[in-house]
Amino acid sequence: AFLGAAAGCEQPLMELLLSHGKIPVLIGELITVELWKHKVFPVLCRLEDFKPVSTFPIYVVLHHEASIINLLETVFFHKEVCEAAEDAILDLIDYCHRKLTLLAARGASARPGTRSQPGTLASPSSMQELQEQAETMEFEISLKALSVLRFITDQVASLPLSALTRLLSTHNVPCLLVELLERCPWSCREAGALKKFENGAWHAVPPEDQLKMTKLDGQVWLALYNLLLSPECRCKYHFDGFNKSQLLKLRAFLTDVLLDQLPNLVEMQRFLSHLAVTEPAPPKKDLVLEQVPAIREHLLKKNAGKWEAIAKHQVKSVFSPTAEELRLQARRWAQTYSLDMMEALVPDKPRCRVCGVEAAK
Repeated sequence: AFLGAAAGCEQPLMELLLSHGKIPVLIGELITVELWKHKVFPVLCRLEDFKPVSTFPIYVVLHHEASIINLLETVFFHKEVCEAAEDAILDLIDYCHRKLTLLAARGASARPGTRSQPGTLASPSSMQELQEQAETMEFEISLKALSVLRFITDQVASLPLSALTRLLSTHNVPCLLVELLERCPWSCREAGALKKFENGAWHAVPPEDQLKMTKLDGQVWLALYNLLLSPECRCKYHFDGFNKSQLLKLRAFLTDVLLDQLPNLVEMQRFLSHLAVTEPAPPKKDLVLEQVPAIREHLLKKNAGKWEAIAKHQVKSVFSPTAEELRLQARRWAQTYSLDMMEALVPDKPRCRVCGVEAAK
């Protein structure tokens, strides 16, 4: 899916997902793994008698959430995919909101370290190592959720009314996006040097490029543009005193350098100048029968009070595989992520680690 999108050619996988009605299934799976991480994984880490021979099967489950959000990011660019999500779009909006809240809370202070490889042999710190990997993955998953949310805002004209209500009223996403721009968790200073997170890694930014907008900055600005300037949203968003004061903070960011890179924002600058001197009318309060997200609530009710029992059952049935089962699982991964595939996915050409010149071999 990723290679097809990068090459700009047809995406047969997207067509398959649409024709088989699998977009709601993927969203359901995403919510399930997220809930497992918050409810079952901490119990596994606390079990004193759980000393796995290999942490690989648990790593596969943790990695599953990253795989699904990556796939959704790749296909949600298309309007028909957004529409095919149907009622599950509410759960996806809630999911993205949870991830962005986590991202805003993290800020620039807690830069995650580089991800280490999952341990294959048991050691006293193997579960601790797994927790660190989960935390690193959480940061990258949150950034993918930002992209998915932006693609959802691209389709505000065709979203159900309940989805707009969740974006603008329930979660107040515009103010959350302002908070993200202020905190900018994908950039940090280390030993006086500015570093930014892009393409899955932290990169030092040379002085001449420090005002250059990253893709992540662009996603936030485009989402704000969609939520504040589209007619569907403007008539439903409540520009009260708090919301107005938060949104007017954006004026400080709208420099000439930024406007040169994203000219669409000139329209937003005009809108904010107008907002500063006027008092927009409050949204009409119509009687609306609002849908609520069902997937997460159903899972929480169904498994309430059972999380510890689920963890203990999974220790025996899933996370204590035989050597033969481990070999089979490793072989599957080796076939899926072959060397040729991995090479095609690398965004940059390989370079010599010593001199930095493009690698000859």
